[in-house]
Amino acid sequence: MPVIRTQSGASEKVLESAQFISEHSKDVTVPAAGVKRAAQKIMERMKSTGYSTAEWKKHQLTPSVANADAIEWIFVVDALNFSFWPSRAAEHEQYTVSLDGKSYRGYWSLCAAINRAQREHIEITRASYYAHASAEQLAHVFRTDDPAIQESIPMLEERIHVLHEVGQVLLAKYGGKFANVVRQCQGSAQMLVETVVREFPCFRDEHEFCGRPVYLYKRAQILVADIWACFEGRGDGLFNDMDQITMFADYRVPQALYHFGALDYSPRLLEYLRRSEIAVQQGDGSQTQPPPQPGLLPSGHPWELEIRGNSIWAVEQIRRHIHASGHSANAILIDFYMWDYAKEHTAAMRTIPIHLTRSKFY
Repeated sequence: MPVIRTQSGASEKVLESAQFISEHSKDVTVPAAGVKRAAQKIMERMKSTGYSTAEWKKHQLTPSVANADAIEWIFVVDALNFSFWPSRAAEHEQYTVSLDGKSYRGYWSLCAAINRAQREHIEITRASYYAHASAEQLAHVFRTDDPAIQESIPMLEERIHVLHEVGQVLLAKYGGKFANVVRQCQGSAQMLVETVVREFPCFRDEHEFCGRPVYLYKRAQILVADIWACFEGRGDGLFNDMDQITMFADYRVPQALYHFGALDYSPRLLEYLRRSEIAVQQGDGSQTQPPPQPGLLPSGHPWELEIRGNSIWAVEQIRRHIHASGHSANAILIDFYMWDYAKEHTAAMRTIPIHLTRSKFY
């Protein structure tokens, strides 16, 4: 299959990059038979559950009303939507935030921290606040429940830098509102992704693979997708080219794709991932390359890019199979579904290792 040739939009660049990575991968593959079976299973389960954009607002932590305030909440959350997996040795528990009597970990701990701050009358979703907030103020916002036994939020310094960076851009160019960025793009998801990666450097999920640039843009695309889902494709969330957005290459969806048989790893990569989970649990954060020692896989390492790029390409193949069967589901809904599925079936996937990369990109 020839490489897709297009320079017209950010998401096309992502899809072209994913195809290039897939065609030049040595340790990750997208089995055609597995993709077909996965498409059938995912289509049947999405139909049986009535899975749709409405699922997004059903969670008690996400905004229940689609308005301008919701856009600012989404922007802050997705600007910080990276790297939540625990890194310390076993004597420390994972970063945890409790709200309304329930404890949250992972991505949901971030949402809980933002909502907790708002209840404490901290204007954490306003650029005028977070663009200049001190490290101490932001450390308070993202505090864990019990620092004596729980680790702090990972990459706190990077998160503070991200908030200062994006806040200052909004204040200087967009009246302090990300909603103004959205409206300036006039209903084009592609234009919004391109604007985000151009204006906010922390969203530039760009790397090099086999001697050429590749573009994955996980957080920029999920930012657009979350606005679309929150507004259920209406009002400020009405985008006329939403189906061009690809899946969001992180570390949890590849695990689900492997579970469904739509992704496969070479024996040496699988063994490395398994040994790495053990090493990180024991506190070994080695990042040597290549070949890497068990531990953290460096951002931009060929194995990391193979896993992420092939994940995008696998979801694209699943989407095409579903479309060919006479049904419709864009890559966003497939991604949302598989992420939810992976979180709900953690025990069933426990034996499938995930790659561990400390990165602000996912």
